[in-house]
Amino acid sequence: MNTAVKITAFTAALAVSFGAAYGLGGSMDPIAGGTEPTAHAGHAKDAPPGSGSGDGGHTASPAGGLQISESGYTLDLKTPRLQAAQTSELRFAIRDRSGRQVTAYQREHDKELHLIVASRDLATYEHLHPTRAKDGTWSTPVDLPAAGDYRVFADFTPTAKNATNLTLGADLAVSGAYKPAELPKPSRTATVDGYSVTLNGKLSPDAAEELTLKVSKDGRPVTDLQPYLGAYGHLVALRAGDLAYLHVHPHGEPGDGTTEPGPEVSFTATAPSPAAYRLFLDFKHKGTVRTAAFTVYAGAAAGTSQPGEPAAETEADSHQH
Repeated sequence: MNTAVKITAFTAALAVSFGAAYGLGGSMDPIAGGTEPTAHAGHAKDAPPGSGSGDGGHTASPAGGLQISESGYTLDLKTPRLQAAQTSELRFAIRDRSGRQVTAYQREHDKELHLIVASRDLATYEHLHPTRAKDGTWSTPVDLPAAGDYRVFADFTPTAKNATNLTLGADLAVSGAYKPAELPKPSRTATVDGYSVTLNGKLSPDAAEELTLKVSKDGRPVTDLQPYLGAYGHLVALRAGDLAYLHVHPHGEPGDGTTEPGPEVSFTATAPSPAAYRLFLDFKHKGTVRTAAFTVYAGAAAGTSQPGEPAAETEADSHQH
């Protein structure tokens, strides 16, 4: 995963599809978007079409995370069912075209593989960091708060020759009493643990747009954000409905001589289609990683604010890493 705005295989539409008590972590308000989120392009440059990679966010890339197999690699979810509100071990592996479990990966943003788990109603979101055994089996503890249908996304780049970044997805069933949540209303401001994050910019279908997120606390800009996975912020967008996945990285990186540690973190993204998206920003401050979540639209949407109009009412969410 390169830092300069790469719209990854979580690729789908960068449209922000990230109501209600969301998941695990801190509380935050969804952000209103006059336009819908754009799709995250792939991490690798000059990747072939359909590889889950893009050209840095300047064109829409194929939706990522919608397929369990791509380019000869398959996500083998060894734990297809879990119990709600119970800590369990989630296990999986990536298999190559010969059926062997992959044991060599390129490190991107400090990790060989990034794992995202999200509920179909986008009420729960988790960015997890699994560990890999020598035989290629990945595992991580997980405690999903609510029952329902979930999607597991594995974002990785094999070390094989000519391999490109991929995001594969598989369905996960979580048993228990199920009541789907509604997608939060759009809002330009999200709050989490006393922090306020403001979204500026818009997401447009088939057009590259810059998104800038500004972090403040107690009314003061946060100018000492800490590096998290090699960047000052990570942005993941999920498209409502099919959960097309996008993982966008910020402009610049810590230590490059030009990128400031806040209060703003900017990205470039392109939405492949008009739709509603849920956008999740991970940022680290004072040793703790928090997630701010926003609902936005790419393209005109009935009942949503357009650029320059007052932002919609803010709602609270909570997410976990």
